[in-house]
Amino acid sequence: MQPRQLDRPRIRALLAEAEQSLAHGPHSERARLDAEALLLRVAKKNKAWLLTHGEEEFADEAAIHYNELIARRLRGEPIQHITGKAEFYGLPFRVTPAVLIPRPETEHLVEKVLALAAGFSRPRIVDVGTGSGAIAIALAHHLPLAEITAIDLSEPALALARENAAINKVSGRIRFLHGDLLSPVAVEHFDCIVSNPPYVPESDRASLSVEVRDNEPALALFAGSDGLAVYRHLIPAAFAALVPGGFLALEIGADQSAAVRELLAAAGFQQIDFIPDLQNIPRVATARRA
Repeated sequence: MQPRQLDRPRIRALLAEAEQSLAHGPHSERARLDAEALLLRVAKKNKAWLLTHGEEEFADEAAIHYNELIARRLRGEPIQHITGKAEFYGLPFRVTPAVLIPRPETEHLVEKVLALAAGFSRPRIVDVGTGSGAIAIALAHHLPLAEITAIDLSEPALALARENAAINKVSGRIRFLHGDLLSPVAVEHFDCIVSNPPYVPESDRASLSVEVRDNEPALALFAGSDGLAVYRHLIPAAFAALVPGGFLALEIGADQSAAVRELLAAAGFQQIDFIPDLQNIPRVATARRA
C-alpha cells in the first residue's frame, strides 16, 4: 500500500496564518496588506489572481519561502526591502538598504517644486541627496523640458537611482553626479534646488522604530545633535548656486520650521514659506533668492 500523501497548504489558509502571525508583530495594522504583498511576491502574481485562486494548493518550496519572508517582516525588516519595490508619486521604484525608502510626505515636496518650476520655461533643477532618485525622477516624469541633475554622496545610491531612472524611462534626462551637497556643480547655477536631506537628531536614534533605525542608512537619516547640520551647510551654498529669482525647496523634520526659517533668512533668502503635511506638520520649506 502506498503511503497517503499529505495535502499541500492552500493559499487562503497560508494567508490567514501569516496574517495572524503579523498581527502580533510591530506593524499589526498592516498585517493583511503585508501578508498579501509577500505572498504575491512569492507567487509572482497580482492581486486579481489572489482573489480567484484562494483554494489552490501552494507548492511546499513556495510555502517555505513565504514563511521565511513573514519571519523577516516580524523581525522589523521593511516590507519594501523584502519585496524590493516601492511606489512614489505614482511611479515604481526599486529600493535596497542603501537608500531611504521613499515616503508619502516627500510627495508634498515634489508637488511644490512642480508648482515653482512652472514659472520657468526650461527649469534647471538639482536634487541634492537624491538617494533612490525618487524626487528627480518624479520631476523628470512631469517636467519634460526641465534640465535635471541628481547628486549623492553614496555611490550605491547613485547606482540605484540610475536603475530607477531606466525603469521609469527618464535616464536620458537626468544627469547623475557623485559628491557632497552641491560640490559637483560648484560653478553652475540653477533655477530650483530641491533636497530631502538627513534631518533626524542623533539624540532621537533610540526612539526610532527598529524598521527605520536598523534597516535604513544612517548617512541619510542623522544630521548632528539637533538635526540641522546639513541645512547649515546646504542653505548658504544653495543661495550662491541659485539664479536671481531662483527657489530652494527642502523637506524638514517636525519642530524644525523656526530654526530653518532663521537659517534661510540669515543666508539672504526671502519669501520664506512652509507647507504642512497631512498631519498639519510643517514639512516643506521654500524660499526665494531675490
